[in-house]
Amino acid sequence: MPSKAVAVDADAKSRNATRLRRIEGQVRGLQKMVEDDRYCADILTQIASVHEALRAVGRELMRNHLKHCASAAIQKSPEDAEAMYDELVEMMYRTTR
Repeated sequence: MPSKAVAVDADAKSRNATRLRRIEGQVRGLQKMVEDDRYCADILTQIASVHEALRAVGRELMRNHLKHCASAAIQKSPEDAEAMYDELVEMMYRTTR
């Protein structure tokens, strides 16, 4: 069973849901651009826009994770803290490639 967040800021959740719906529309637009043989540079510009929008969602999620999930684990026990440190290092590695 997947882990659940310790706490989620309702405003952040709403902002992320809105951003993800917008991103979904942008990706559908990209599909149409490809189908319509649009100019490659225009498609690449839109891809960059989608990347940045996804990064914004990721930043918001990382902030929530640090504020709630990581803080709770670090305060819980030394073992949980060590596991969280490992998780955070791995997350930072994966998200900065």
